[in-house]
Amino acid sequence: MKHLLKLLDLDGKDIIDILNLADQLKYEQKHGIAHRHLEGKTLGMIFEKSSTRTRVSFEVGMYQLGGHALFLSAQELQMGRGEPIEDTARVLSRYLDGIMIRTYKQSVVEGLAKYGSIPIINGLTDDWHPCQVLADLMTIREHKNKLEDLKLCFIGDGHNMANSLIVGGLKVGMSVTICVPKGYEPFPAALDFAKEYAATGKFELVHGPLEAAKNADVLVTDVWSSMGQESEAAKRQQDFAGFCVDDEMIAVAKPDVMVQHCLPAHKGEEITAKVFEEHAAEIFDEAENRLHAQKAVMVKLMGSN
Repeated sequence: MKHLLKLLDLDGKDIIDILNLADQLKYEQKHGIAHRHLEGKTLGMIFEKSSTRTRVSFEVGMYQLGGHALFLSAQELQMGRGEPIEDTARVLSRYLDGIMIRTYKQSVVEGLAKYGSIPIINGLTDDWHPCQVLADLMTIREHKNKLEDLKLCFIGDGHNMANSLIVGGLKVGMSVTICVPKGYEPFPAALDFAKEYAATGKFELVHGPLEAAKNADVLVTDVWSSMGQESEAAKRQQDFAGFCVDDEMIAVAKPDVMVQHCLPAHKGEEITAKVFEEHAAEIFDEAENRLHAQKAVMVKLMGSN
């Protein structure tokens, strides 16, 4: 494991190894046990998209691991003025021990990995969100004590979260149902990966939310308008009518269903305020676990072992 660009690049064992290390690091943090695995290391954090959880969790995580995180706004870098990604990658590789980037195009992340000589972590692109899904899987395993054979159901827009949940969920042995309005299907690479699982009944793509949520162990949703798509919000609200995670959806799921939302939440749109608050403990465990899962990724990529 040289980079974390997308979960397609990992196998199931890689994912479980990251989750096991995340559990260990979380235990050590909660019990005041020092785990300064990245003493003297520096992570550059490039942001082309705004962030709350990503920036804070990576910055705090590096501090807890004994390293330093350096915030790099894309507008302040020469890449924001047209410097080729291959030059940016080679320069930053001379200064830093790793780069986390939150950007629009997956090609930018892949370019940094191709031309640089240090680990690259995808903090989010329009296509993939691997760090969030690692935190989701960590949280599900905490609450359910397993991942294998659970039914994970995503209700919403077939964007980066749906793409990464398909890959991550299937690779750790879950059954995955994706429910989106017609025209909002997930990325072709994610669906291509899922084809062999569809043949065995482990994956399905459907358009009826109540059908999808039936007997779900985990319901996952996300905002309908991703960053950069706010101008389409009105049309999306119309297209997503009936896709709000509400009491009716909860009623057809398993009695002990858990709910995940990567935040920020637009309550009353993709999830009702009532359902959100009833499952707030699970949702904010998920938010916290961004810290621990990402620390595990950084140790795997930037640690000496």
